Amino acid sequence: MRDFQLPGRSSVFATNGMCATSHPLAARTAIRILEDGGNAVDAAIGAAVLLGLCEPQSTGIGGDCFVLLNPPGTNEIIALNGSGRSPLAASASDLRERGLGEMPANTADAVTVPGAIDAFCRLSDDWGRVGLERSLAPAIHYAEAGVPVAPRVAFDWARSAGTLQGNARQFYLVDGKAPKPGTPFRVPAQAEVLRRIVKEGRDAFYAGEIAQDMVDCLRERGGVHTLDDLAAVKCSYGKPIMGPYADFEIAEHPPNGQGAAALLLANILSRFDLGSLDPYGSERTHIETEAAKLALDARDRFVADLEHTSRLDHVLSQETADTLAGLIDRNGVMDRLESRTEHVHRDTVLLVVVDRDLMSVTMIYSIFNSFGSGIASPKFGINFQNRGAGFTLEEGHPNEYGPGKRPMHTIIPAMLCRGGKVIMPFGVMGGQYQAAGHARLVSNIVDFGMHMQKAMDGPRSFPEQGLLKLERGYPTEVAAELAEIGHTVSEAEVPLG
Repeated sequence: MRDFQLPGRSSVFATNGMCATSHPLAARTAIRILEDGGNAVDAAIGAAVLLGLCEPQSTGIGGDCFVLLNPPGTNEIIALNGSGRSPLAASASDLRERGLGEMPANTADAVTVPGAIDAFCRLSDDWGRVGLERSLAPAIHYAEAGVPVAPRVAFDWARSAGTLQGNARQFYLVDGKAPKPGTPFRVPAQAEVLRRIVKEGRDAFYAGEIAQDMVDCLRERGGVHTLDDLAAVKCSYGKPIMGPYADFEIAEHPPNGQGAAALLLANILSRFDLGSLDPYGSERTHIETEAAKLALDARDRFVADLEHTSRLDHVLSQETADTLAGLIDRNGVMDRLESRTEHVHRDTVLLVVVDRDLMSVTMIYSIFNSFGSGIASPKFGINFQNRGAGFTLEEGHPNEYGPGKRPMHTIIPAMLCRGGKVIMPFGVMGGQYQAAGHARLVSNIVDFGMHMQKAMDGPRSFPEQGLLKLERGYPTEVAAELAEIGHTVSEAEVPLG
């Protein structure tokens, strides 16, 4: 129970539907769709597409999505992979011959074909109730009327405005500058894109004038994308991967996302009696830090497009978790593990909707780095993701850049289960941090008995680029104790998730 004499937020309860998003306008939109007869899928699509206008630095129709869906009245969890692929002409050797040692982040080489629109159309057809016209109506309205820029969005926008190139500056700056809080942001060209999708379905986006606008833009910037690459986009259904935590189970989306790393991390942490420790003390933080290093190292070695991953069973095995947990010294820091994931980001949106029938949807939707590649198509202002930056140029690696491949993604939706039943669809935002964030949230609830809101409100920590980054909510003595053990402690320059 929350101490009501202290500042904070209470958990929210409802019986006819609930959503969690990162922006109040998107949350309101989801609830309105539920009130008007839509289900959780209809509401999730409506909120997600609107978030591309509320938080354009984090997501948009030029990006990808992953979804976990629990149909009403069942214990089944369905995974939908809405991530796009590299163009068929993609070649790692060509990039190596150009002298590149890692994938670039802000060129057409980093742009994978957008997969989210195909996934939204498929979800609506297969699982929705009221159709795309109702789901997309709010985004169409606000693309023209404008959305007042929220303070956190303005903060992120100002930090990343320099990423925007050429046409993107016309669409995503206001009077040539990052907008200040309260400034209306409009992108009416995208209202036209969404109207065409409502009328013609996914082919309106992946063929014809809109597709030509995207391909011409990318090829002018040295890309090898073709109309055939866009026409071939197809989302795919699958089954989640599962892992135990105490008497619960965590369901994660299978690769090419990093859900396997979240399960491995939780599996390692389950070897320690975390519940006996101070939840924000140095001991718990140290164990989580070391476990995160090990789990993310395994991710970077083995996780890739599912068609190219051969060691998934190894990552998920109890023996692997036992071995890695045994490497953690509670009084010392292991040598830095170098991540093969070259590009650090924390820009994504995650939303969850549950309707009155208990259909549950967890959807994560992203363009990778803030404003993605920084490239936008000239006519419709479609801001391209740079998910190709998640590939490696290491020859022979399962995640090596190549033709028609899905890169390793950091974005991951999740669900918590007990006794085979979904009890909590969830997720976090924050790039590399997401696997650690999943494990931290579940541990807060399971090990420390925190109520939902408290489990989310605590300070976060994460090992990144040789530093242990702590948010300002940690006591100074905890930072000192971690430094004494051997961590190079740094205050996080921005929120971790």
